[in-house]
Amino acid sequence: MLGWYPGHMNKARRQIKEALPEIDVVIEVLDARLPYSSANPMLSELIQHKPVLKILSRADLADPAMTQVWSDYFDAQDNTRALPVVTTETRQLKRIPAICREMAGHVRADRDVRVMVMGIPNVGKSTLINGLAGRKIAKVGNEPAVTKRQQKIRINGQVALTDTPGVLWPKIEDQASAYRLAASGAIRDTALDYLDVAVVTAAELARRYPDLLMARYKLKKVDPEDATAIVAEIASKRGGLRAGGEIDLHRGAEVLLHELRSGTLGSVTLETPDDIIPLEVLRAERERERMEQNGEQPLHNDNDTSPSHE
Repeated sequence: MLGWYPGHMNKARRQIKEALPEIDVVIEVLDARLPYSSANPMLSELIQHKPVLKILSRADLADPAMTQVWSDYFDAQDNTRALPVVTTETRQLKRIPAICREMAGHVRADRDVRVMVMGIPNVGKSTLINGLAGRKIAKVGNEPAVTKRQQKIRINGQVALTDTPGVLWPKIEDQASAYRLAASGAIRDTALDYLDVAVVTAAELARRYPDLLMARYKLKKVDPEDATAIVAEIASKRGGLRAGGEIDLHRGAEVLLHELRSGTLGSVTLETPDDIIPLEVLRAERERERMEQNGEQPLHNDNDTSPSHE
């Protein structure tokens, strides 16, 4: 099971919880290619009833049609708005302070709107902060977990931003989400099996974007049920064919994941709102798996008259 939780993230969680009572609006930065998987359920529990602006970052790398679907999905929720952006395009960010003030509602005109920026590692949060500030304030890097402490920044005399470290959660309940996060680069490559992630990602792409996958790597066909063969074909065409005909699968995995992350592969979105699984369902499934592994029998409520779903 994929998972990653450095010690400083537990401290960040405590800091967020302590600061939230004074916050008017929360900005949650999501990856537009995986808005469900890049949303930390732990943060959702902390935020509770605060107004939330969902920034769909890396919109230039995502499927535009699916970005609209996700925007509509978030906009339909209470106290929530969505804004797709490319965080390096500062002109796209100019609307954010005004949106935050509008969402805050009750804040006096002579007081800054207090905004907390949240997001998982490597989702574009620091780039967003720098773009809003108009100068380099937050440290930016291609590796996850660059920001290690809270930072406070005043924007345009209207908004007081609190930046927080990127926070993953102790256990990623939905393993499909874990693989999508790994594919996007949100989890350090040293914490995962590169080939395993590439095979799962190849299957996902073969289901959602077969034509794009075939065109990019000049493949005659792609079968989601044989994703290892897809990675092998990519390797054979991109310098992974060794002497004697041996194929370097790791080379194929490397090419696929790097080109997905950079956008070279094309504009793709790895999930839709239909892929969302309620947290209580995921936790119940994990508990069933744990009990089965331990040889335990699930508890049944004798008063439960609901129909069986076996």
